[in-house]
Amino acid sequence: MDKGSLYLIPVPLAEDAAKASYTYLHQDVINSIQEYVVENEKTARKFLKEAGLKRPQSELIIHDYGKHQREKVDYQKLFASALQGKDIGLMSEAGCPAIADPGSEVVAEAHKRGIRVIPMVGPNSILLSLMASGFNGQQFSFYGYLPIDKGARTKKIKDLEQHSQREKATQIFIETPFRNNQLLTDLLKSCKPQTQLCIACNITGSDEYIATKTLAKWKDEKIDLHKKPCIFLLYAG
Repeated sequence: MDKGSLYLIPVPLAEDAAKASYTYLHQDVINSIQEYVVENEKTARKFLKEAGLKRPQSELIIHDYGKHQREKVDYQKLFASALQGKDIGLMSEAGCPAIADPGSEVVAEAHKRGIRVIPMVGPNSILLSLMASGFNGQQFSFYGYLPIDKGARTKKIKDLEQHSQREKATQIFIETPFRNNQLLTDLLKSCKPQTQLCIACNITGSDEYIATKTLAKWKDEKIDLHKKPCIFLLYAG
């Protein structure tokens, strides 16, 4: 018996960005799949409805892969249908599954079982911000969250700046939304005036904000990033 496939299904990054986040292929795939692995069931069900799901949601089989369930997952049970020939879908809470997302563990387990993995086109805040930054898209690194400790964070920022200058590479990182303003303050204090910083905020949302300036110019800006999803990109090349 042929095995099913694991489809990696992206979901919108912003509340009002559904139509900009899926294609006709999404509609075809979600209407052929009955079983999903999701990080947030509410987010997943909402997206499926917006993307054109025709099947009654009561018929769906949802596997919870949220942070409180992850360590308890029985992967043999999770992939039972796929091993019997049925396709299943993996969805993140926002954006593309497995990119800065714990879904990568599900993908790794699928490969171990010889299950085909099919990534679908969709919004990814890291790549969208890099595209819009004007920075080097040939050499770049994503670091996730910087250290919380102030001393360690300052050292990391300076290390990233030096690496960017030495390698002509774009440095990309994020912060918990309620600490965005503090991170910006630390960047302004730690980086050289001529180093460039791009801030990409609420990408694909109605209030999307993306701007690239030198640190010297950012010091003259009054911007409030509190509780807004942001990507920070540093370039000193």
